[in-house]
Amino acid sequence: MYKIIVLGAGMVGSAIALDLVKDHEVTSADLDIRSLDKITAKNKNISTLQLDVTDKKSLKETLKPFDLVVCAVPGFLGFSTLKSIIEAKKDVVDISFFAENALELNDLAKQNQVTAIVDCGVAPGMGNILLGYHNESLKITDFECLVGGLPAIKKWPFNYKAPFSPTDVIEEYTRPARYIENSKLITKEALSDVELIEFDQVGTLEAFNSDGLRSLIFTMPHIPNMKEKTLRYPGHVEFIQVLKQSGFFEKTEIEIEGQKITPIDFTSKILFKEWLLEENEEEITVMRITIQGTDKDGKEQKIVYNLLDRYNKETQTSSMARTTGYTATAAVNLILKKLFHKKGIFPPELVGKHKVCFDFVLEYLAEREVVYKSIE
Repeated sequence: MYKIIVLGAGMVGSAIALDLVKDHEVTSADLDIRSLDKITAKNKNISTLQLDVTDKKSLKETLKPFDLVVCAVPGFLGFSTLKSIIEAKKDVVDISFFAENALELNDLAKQNQVTAIVDCGVAPGMGNILLGYHNESLKITDFECLVGGLPAIKKWPFNYKAPFSPTDVIEEYTRPARYIENSKLITKEALSDVELIEFDQVGTLEAFNSDGLRSLIFTMPHIPNMKEKTLRYPGHVEFIQVLKQSGFFEKTEIEIEGQKITPIDFTSKILFKEWLLEENEEEITVMRITIQGTDKDGKEQKIVYNLLDRYNKETQTSSMARTTGYTATAAVNLILKKLFHKKGIFPPELVGKHKVCFDFVLEYLAEREVVYKSIE
């Protein structure tokens, strides 16, 4: 039994802690005492600790007795927190969706003899693992990831609920989207190139450009076409574009009756209530990964993975928390079982390339009824 600390007790962080405590000694740390109380109510075997991760000295001191760290903090805290964890010489699995390039910490991780698996959720995460595995046997020409978390019941006007911070969602809507086309890096505005796509058991969804390729741009430069798109119910993008084009996501302060405020802070407050995924509210995760290329005999291959995951009533766990969190806990066990032990920063595609890791993760997820169905 290992000692693990999970930084962040939000919806996904709590799911991670609840999964790991079955086999390990787990501590959940967060600044918000209410989030910690919720975890304790669900499982008294999880220790809790109020912690401010921005206090680097306190953070490093706190990490000393633990064998491994899971970083599940909001994106804007992610990079600096990950750096502190590495400086504390602790192996780490990270799911924080930060804007910075995690590979910049590779030398630091090697110097400190740390194994860091980053971006290890559903997307980025599982899509990378699938690509990394097939990249070993195919000369891949095309990779496409379509993914989204959606409420089971639509509510006008946005038809959307966020299983994590609205600030992180807005970041996804404002961060320029990068993709690879004909071996060239293309940058477009997020929310661009909207298209309608049919999904079994779900219906029509709209897909739009988002900056989800992340590490793949650097680790898979030989693949000439790679794209990631986010999925929402039809009509969502138009409402977001109205807010975006009207300045509601601006970060420059404005003054109202002597009070200074940034439009994005105001918008986040409003949308937090509108987008808040209520406790036990049902939602789904939809993902389709398409990989095309040729095998060693020059024969064309097309492999499609489909995921449709739903809120689990029995465990009262959201689908996004399951699909994101259990990928992370699978990675935790890869490290603890020494199935993956290289030192440095490793995006999921560099883990999935190893068959033993690929098989372990898929089996681990299937045991938790998160099933990726493949079509070849």
